Amino acid sequence: MNKEMLHSLVNSTIKVDRGGPESRVGKLLAAAEDHITVLTAEDGVIYYYTHHIKSLTINAKNEVQLDLQVPEDFVFIQAKDYRSVLKGLQYKWVKINRGGPETLEGIMDEVHDDFITIVSNEEVIRISMFHMRNISYGVKIEKSKDDENANKNDEKAKKQEGNKK
Repeated sequence: MNKEMLHSLVNSTIKVDRGGPESRVGKLLAAAEDHITVLTAEDGVIYYYTHHIKSLTINAKNEVQLDLQVPEDFVFIQAKDYRSVLKGLQYKWVKINRGGPETLEGIMDEVHDDFITIVSNEEVIRISMFHMRNISYGVKIEKSKDDENANKNDEKAKKQEGNKK
């Protein structure tokens, strides 16, 4: 994807891909040479390798909602390229390829030029860098108690409506 176009979308709410297991809605935090950084409500910070992104949808008519306030002191890994992001995630618990059969979670052990090593349970797994669509780690924004209470109240109201029918 065009780097200038990606930079113009920073701080916008976007949807990565149109659907499927890798599709996510979030705030575009940064755009670099070969990856973008997206903050989502469910998964926290996700780094997408841009050559695997099929489409980006901009929140033009507020149809894509993101119920998330980013604190001013929020910190995430910023790097010039995807490999440098991976180096910054070394020895952290990560999740690779968010959905589908290629999902993997574990500790990022080593980062090489063309593969990474993940330790998951009692397995040592080597993954080709080319086939990594995205990666995330444990940084999430906690929802305020008011947000959680509002969500619980909304769920209760929906259940009550369903019981009336």
